Amino acid sequence: MTSKSDAEHVDVLPVQEELANLANQEEHDLGRLESIKKYPSAFLWSLYAVWCVLLVSFENQASGNIIGVPEFRKNFGRPYEGGYVLDSNWQSAFQGAPVASGIVGALGCGAIADWLGRRATIMICLVITYAAITMEFVATTNELFFGGKFLNGFAVGALASVTVSYIGEVAPLSLRGFLTCLSALAYTLGPFVVALIVNWTGTYENRWAYRAVFCAQYGFAVIATVFVPFMPESPWWLASIGKNDKALQALNRLGRKGEDGEKRLAAINQTLEEIKRETEGVTYLECFRKSNLRRTIVSIAPLCIQSLSGIVFVASYSTYYIQLAGFSTEMSFKLQIVQQVISLFGNVMSWFLVDKVGRRALTFWGLVVLTIILFLTGGLAVAGTPGAIKGTVALILIYCWWYNVTIGATAYTVLVEVSTARLRVKTIAIGLATQSLLNMIWSFVLPLLFNPDKANLSAKVAFIFGGLAVFSLVFLWFYHPETADRTYEELDEMFIKKVPARNFKDFKTDTRAVGEAVKAQEAI
Repeated sequence: MTSKSDAEHVDVLPVQEELANLANQEEHDLGRLESIKKYPSAFLWSLYAVWCVLLVSFENQASGNIIGVPEFRKNFGRPYEGGYVLDSNWQSAFQGAPVASGIVGALGCGAIADWLGRRATIMICLVITYAAITMEFVATTNELFFGGKFLNGFAVGALASVTVSYIGEVAPLSLRGFLTCLSALAYTLGPFVVALIVNWTGTYENRWAYRAVFCAQYGFAVIATVFVPFMPESPWWLASIGKNDKALQALNRLGRKGEDGEKRLAAINQTLEEIKRETEGVTYLECFRKSNLRRTIVSIAPLCIQSLSGIVFVASYSTYYIQLAGFSTEMSFKLQIVQQVISLFGNVMSWFLVDKVGRRALTFWGLVVLTIILFLTGGLAVAGTPGAIKGTVALILIYCWWYNVTIGATAYTVLVEVSTARLRVKTIAIGLATQSLLNMIWSFVLPLLFNPDKANLSAKVAFIFGGLAVFSLVFLWFYHPETADRTYEELDEMFIKKVPARNFKDFKTDTRAVGEAVKAQEAI
């Protein structure tokens, strides 16, 4: 005998599935401008998350750029050939310590954000950041400065994970590629602001030559703090813990009101239910089981390739290298600004290409060009003539532009899109932690390879990164799928069905077919 509740379940379930499929199809029908007009709140809160990423990028770049400030090397370094040089051990520590703590912060964030939510996690990160910035600002010894960098690493590692996750969970489909590329823009804009400050104060003959950089960090943190209490919680997280009423309220605050919010919530719950068949829980171990193993590898690969293809050298050592190449301190600061401006321009180009060209093509062919640039840079460094050395500086600038057009932007889009909903924040944490681990290794190895008082390879290190980029290209060709214009429901279906990476672009999903049929029926 069928109970009343069972009968109600049978009647209601098809309705919820129909709402979910209709919501999935409607996501495809909206363009960028239409989505911004229809969901301005979701767009603006995604921009807030991007602002938090800006705080992360500023901190990440600050320690690398201030090494190029003579007064910093004077106060924290030792005399060397008429100037001052920062001891390679401390240089490695300043670069490596925040990366190491960032790994712990990113992985810890995966558990905390799934326990307390996205908003509470951001609040905790901001509190830690205030303490760390203060330590960096007042430091007069290597030990205290090291402590500030190490502490801030926990905050920025966690903040990077939770904010990128939040963007992926609240952004409409047509804005997802654009907004995740904006995250990459934040990673470029932060260094640009650092470069402007260093160009302005870097030649001062007192501690303000570098302290001004840390002062500016307070400004970014204060603005983030002002808005975080009003931030809508992620509806995906609320639905995942069974708080559907609050998830619907969050969707309403993000612009999805009435039936629109109910359809979106139905789609979220349907996706979460389907994913539960592939996952036994929401632990880190689940990221490496069944179809999730492939998704984890594909998600984090572009981030790892960023580190393997030379961005650590270009981002952290370009100012110092330009000085070693014979340019004055003032000119090196100006060229650093040029580097950041063309990087920003490159990222803006990615906004239009990431959907038009696609994630796979932009990532793969972008890396092909970067590989060529790296080998050319190494070749000119071997030649060693004054003209050739200046040519390496020009190639570094071109590298920065093209990197931000391509894999510098697409890596964050892929990271958000490929990870499954229940494990998104943990997959993103794994990706950022793995990238940070690679960056940490480089932070200890590069000073030994690059510095004039060590191996003195200078720009010849580009050969190492070029070789690693070749291996990365092989991986991308065989395993990197096209995820443009796919809802999370469609991506779940394709990964569960084990669709080959090169077939993703043209694969017709059941989710899309049902959505089109439901919409056609609604129109009758």
